[in-house]
Amino acid sequence: MRNKIFFPALALLLATAACNKDVSNRTADLPALNPADQDVNAGTWKTILLSRADSFAVAAPAATNSTAYTADMLELKGYQRNMTSAQAAAIKYWSAGAVLRWNEVMRGLVAKYNLPPYQLPDGTYPIPSSANPFAYPFFPFSNPPYAGRAYAYVSAAQYDALVACWHYKMLYNRPAPYKVDSTIKAYVTKTTLPSYPSEAAVLAGVTAEMMKLLFPGEIGTIQQKLQEAELAAIISGAATRSDITAGEALGRQVAQMFITRARGDNAGKAVGTPTDWAGLVTQTEAKSQVPWLSLETPARPPMLPLFGKVKCFLFDSATMVNLRPGPPPSTSSDDMKSATAEVYAKVKSPTRDQMRIVQFWADGVGTSTPPGHWNAIATEDFIKKNYSEVRWARNLALLNCAEMDAGIVCWDIKYFYFNPRPSQLNGEIKTLTGVPNFPSYVSGHSMFSGAAATILGHIVPERASAYMAMAQEAADSRFIGGIHYKVDCEVGLTVGQKVGNYAVQRATSDGAE
Repeated sequence: MRNKIFFPALALLLATAACNKDVSNRTADLPALNPADQDVNAGTWKTILLSRADSFAVAAPAATNSTAYTADMLELKGYQRNMTSAQAAAIKYWSAGAVLRWNEVMRGLVAKYNLPPYQLPDGTYPIPSSANPFAYPFFPFSNPPYAGRAYAYVSAAQYDALVACWHYKMLYNRPAPYKVDSTIKAYVTKTTLPSYPSEAAVLAGVTAEMMKLLFPGEIGTIQQKLQEAELAAIISGAATRSDITAGEALGRQVAQMFITRARGDNAGKAVGTPTDWAGLVTQTEAKSQVPWLSLETPARPPMLPLFGKVKCFLFDSATMVNLRPGPPPSTSSDDMKSATAEVYAKVKSPTRDQMRIVQFWADGVGTSTPPGHWNAIATEDFIKKNYSEVRWARNLALLNCAEMDAGIVCWDIKYFYFNPRPSQLNGEIKTLTGVPNFPSYVSGHSMFSGAAATILGHIVPERASAYMAMAQEAADSRFIGGIHYKVDCEVGLTVGQKVGNYAVQRATSDGAE
């Protein structure tokens, strides 16, 4: 079988290994988050879906001299007096930054579920079902478009929830437990930030709700993470039980707005139907072009042919269509013959450095996908900047909305032109990595990378040239590997940068700069 997918059990093991490699232990010993700026005005920042920071009411907290607050403090003191080593380890883990930690959890889940279904005995391919996520094939298949969308929904919901959290913190101004009672030890960095509602709990509530929608087979694991994060916040001296309760409730309410949007954004229809798949072939042949064909045996249906109809975060559908570039060379033209020959020449004798580039940017089965790779790059740089939790959330929301929208625009282009891969036009081309099961023009890696490098270069301007160099290398990797024609990568990178510029426009008008 050409480009055969691994058997499910083996694939799951490989995905788990990739998951562990992706999040790695490089952040295990980070110190507690120590924001250079607490962003006390973040409650006024422009939100993504919330119309106002106070869209959901949060009741006023009990006074610090009340009986209810005294009970909260007694619980906290009891935990601190009997703290276990496991609880101390949890405090150290989560105090490095809850947005960072939830992003690492997310990347791990994407990698775990990035498994193309294996064919049935009759040669057909089953489709994962969210209604039965434990049956094979496991839901979801977190391929790059799905992953980009998942990262965006989680990050955007976290951001809106924290803007609301900051609004209520400043409104009620209830100090952290370690400020109220000097006998309480702070196992986190002390700040002047009010503790009600708890940002750790807001993040836990909003993230858990979003992840349960996106990865329904992991509800138990997600709930354990939520409980661990919230208990760590209490034992650390940063929050009381009432801070946690109010924060989690706020986070869950914000999540419902994003869940409602997600259920209606057309992603559920992106798989298409056999009629849709056949229509793509017919339409392409009507233009006297060679249509894309699956190179797997048996042929696999195209991946998410209707994903280009998913609702974007940064712009409307008319803008998305305007971002669509001109066509690739005609499949019968001399230009296409030359482009195919160029790919063939490139893959015949790759250098050691070219192989390194191909492998580094492969981001295939069992990985956190190209959007996840860029999240990993971003978080390593964000750690050095000592951002507040709300700024972490804002920056990842900008990145991931750009990644999601880049995926939508890219898939619109791919299925509008339905262009064959180089190895379809020349069977002698042996790619240096697997052949993706969707059309060639334009390169998804190039679009994701162009969008990411553009918005990250705005957020961390001193790294702008380095990000763009990475994006260029990511684009080049797909040509070097024989998966794409050079034009796919060049045009993809350019269109990706245009998508990224919409994220930059949002960044300059959200009140955070």
